[in-house]
Amino acid sequence: MPLVQTRGAASAQGFGEFAQAAVAANYIEEVFSTYLYEGTGATQTITNNIDLSTKSGMVWIKDRTSAYGGQIYDTVRGAGLRIGSYGSFAQQAYSALGLNAFSSTGFSLGADTSIGVNRSGDATVSWTFREQEKFFDIVTYTGTGSNTTIAHSLGSVPGSIIVKRTDTAADWAVYHRSLANTQYLVLNTTAAAATGATWWNSTTPTSSVFSLGTDATVNASGGTYVAYLFAHNAGGFGPSGTDNVISCGTWTGNTTVNLGYEPQWVLIKKTDSTSNWFLLDVMRGWTAGGVLNFLLPNDSAAESTSAISYLTVNSTGFAPGSDSFFQTGTFIYIAIRRGPMKVPTLGTSVFTPSIRAGTGATATTSNLSFPPDMVWSKGRDNGGTNSGDFDRLRGATRQLSLNQTDSEATASTSLTGFDVMTGYAAGDDAVQLTINATGYNYVNWQFRRAPSFFDEVCYTGTGVAGRTVTHNLTVTPEIIIVKKRSASEFWGFLNVATSSTGALNSTAGLSTSNNQFYFGNDTIYIAPTSSVFTVGSVDRVNILNGTYVAYLFATCAGVSKVGSYSGSTGNTVTVPCGFTAGTRFVLIKRTDSTGDWYVWDSARGIVAGNDPYLLLNSTAAEVTGTDYVDTYSAGFEVTSTAPAGLNATGGTYIFLAIA
Repeated sequence: MPLVQTRGAASAQGFGEFAQAAVAANYIEEVFSTYLYEGTGATQTITNNIDLSTKSGMVWIKDRTSAYGGQIYDTVRGAGLRIGSYGSFAQQAYSALGLNAFSSTGFSLGADTSIGVNRSGDATVSWTFREQEKFFDIVTYTGTGSNTTIAHSLGSVPGSIIVKRTDTAADWAVYHRSLANTQYLVLNTTAAAATGATWWNSTTPTSSVFSLGTDATVNASGGTYVAYLFAHNAGGFGPSGTDNVISCGTWTGNTTVNLGYEPQWVLIKKTDSTSNWFLLDVMRGWTAGGVLNFLLPNDSAAESTSAISYLTVNSTGFAPGSDSFFQTGTFIYIAIRRGPMKVPTLGTSVFTPSIRAGTGATATTSNLSFPPDMVWSKGRDNGGTNSGDFDRLRGATRQLSLNQTDSEATASTSLTGFDVMTGYAAGDDAVQLTINATGYNYVNWQFRRAPSFFDEVCYTGTGVAGRTVTHNLTVTPEIIIVKKRSASEFWGFLNVATSSTGALNSTAGLSTSNNQFYFGNDTIYIAPTSSVFTVGSVDRVNILNGTYVAYLFATCAGVSKVGSYSGSTGNTVTVPCGFTAGTRFVLIKRTDSTGDWYVWDSARGIVAGNDPYLLLNSTAAEVTGTDYVDTYSAGFEVTSTAPAGLNATGGTYIFLAIA
C-alpha cells in the first residue's frame, strides 16, 4: 500500500496541513463523476457517491436541453454561490434555486426555474471534481495588485489553472502548461491564446505555488478570486499509487493523442485561432466512432448532437475523426481517465439480468444499480428474432446481432440512448424487434466495464499480422470475442486457457488450427497479456481499415468465473466458481464437438426444476420445461438429464459464470 498524504481541514486557500499516513489507494471514481439527471423544478438530491462533505470539491452543471450557461459551485466558496463559465459576471447567490447543499454522497438542488441546474423536464449534466492530491485543488485568495505567489495543495506541478474573480465582473483566466508562461486563454470567449506577461508573471507554477502578475483579471488589489488547479500525469492513483488519471496536453494537426489510458472526459480549445471551447464525455455519447454530443463552456447554447466523426475515443487516448476541424491547428486539452479503476467485489455492481415486455413505444429502463456499458438483448417467446448487442463505446444506436454475421447497423428505434445513469432508453423497435417491440418478451443482460471483469476495445484493422491491441482489463483476459463492424463476418472467439478459437454465432467446436491467424502473427499463436492482445491479418480480426469491437472477460474473485468442465453422461457435474450466493448468469459451449451457446440467468430462473434457456447463436425462442442447469452457493451444477451439448462423457465445455 503506497504512502500518501492525508489532508487536514480545508482552509481558505485549499487544503490544510498534511500528515504522513498509510492510507488506501485512490481511484478516479472516488474523485470525479459525470452524472446525468433530469431537472424536476423541485428540490432533488443528486447521489453520485462523491464525498463533498468531509472533502472539498467543485460541481459544474450544464442544462443540455435549454439555452442556459454552465454554472460552477464549490465547497470552499460555499453552496448557493454560482459562477457562470460562459460569462464574465461576478459570483451570484441563488441559494434557494441552485445547488444549495453538499453531502457525503453528492449534492442537493433547489427548485430552479431560471438558471438551468434543475429546470423541470430538462436533461442536465453535472461534473464533480473532488479535491485530491495529484488530481484537483481549489484555492481562494485576495488580490494584492503586486507580483505574488499563491500556495496550493495539489501535491504536483499544475497542468492547468483556471482563475475567476468573484467580487466583480472579469473574464475567466486559463493557464495551461502547453502554452508559454507569458500566455493565457479565456474560458468565456472564443479568443485564441494571447500574450500577457502580467497574468502569470512570466513564471511557471511549481508543486507548491503558482505565480500572479498585476493584471486585474487575476490579481487586483482587494479583489477576491477562486482558482481551480488540475494536475498533469502526476500518478497517485490505482492499486500501486502510480497510475495517472488526469493529463493536460496539446496536439497539432491530424495526430493521435496517447494518454496511456482511455479517457472519459475532455475539455478542448484551439489555441492558434478563434474557436469555441468543447466539453465531451462518454456518458453523453462520446464514442469510438467520433459521434458525440458536445457542450460549449463559453456559450449558453443547449447540447448539440453530431453524427460527424469529430473526435474518436480509444483505449489509450483519442484522435481527430474524419471531420477537418480537429485535424487542423493546435489544441490544448484537459483529459480525465475512465473509471472505475477499483476491482469489483460484488457481481451485482457490474452485471444485472432483467426481463421485460416490449412496449412498442419509447421506454426507459432505470432500475439498475450502475450505468451499463453493454446490453445483450434476446427475445424469449418469439422465434425468428435476432439477439441485439448494444454498447456505450460504439454508440447506443449501433447494433450488432450475436447470432448473425451481419455488419454493424444503425438501429435508431431500438436501443436509443445510454444517457440514463441506471439504465438506457429504447424506441418503438418496430423494425429490428431486438429489445422493445410490442407483443414480444425480452431478457436483457446488462454489463458494466470494470477491471478484472469485463472490458471493451474498438479498433481499426491494419492488415499487418502480429498487430497488438491495447486493452484496459488490467489482467490477462480468459475469453476474447471479436466482431468486425464494417462488413459481414463471423464473431471470433478465443478461449485463452486452451488457445482455441471458434465463432460465437456458430455451433462448431473450438479448434487450435486457426489460432495463429486470429490471435497471433499468422505463423504462431501469441497469448494475450494483461495489457494487449495480438491479432493476425485475416478479415475476421484485422483487415486493413476494417473496424472491430472486442469484448474481454476474465475471472474476478467472487464476481465472475471463466472456466471449463468435463461431461459425465447420466451424472450431475458440479462446477465450483468461488461464489457465495450462487450464479446469476451462465454461458456454456461444448468445445470438442458441435454444440449451441446456452444461456441461463436468474431473471428467468435458475432453480431446481424448470430452468428456461436461450441459445445465443440462434433465433430460436426460449426453451422451458427442462432441468439442465441448477445453481448452488459456490457456482452451478449441470444435471444428469442434460443433453450432450452440456454433459456427455468425454465432452469438454467452456463457461462464463457471473455471481
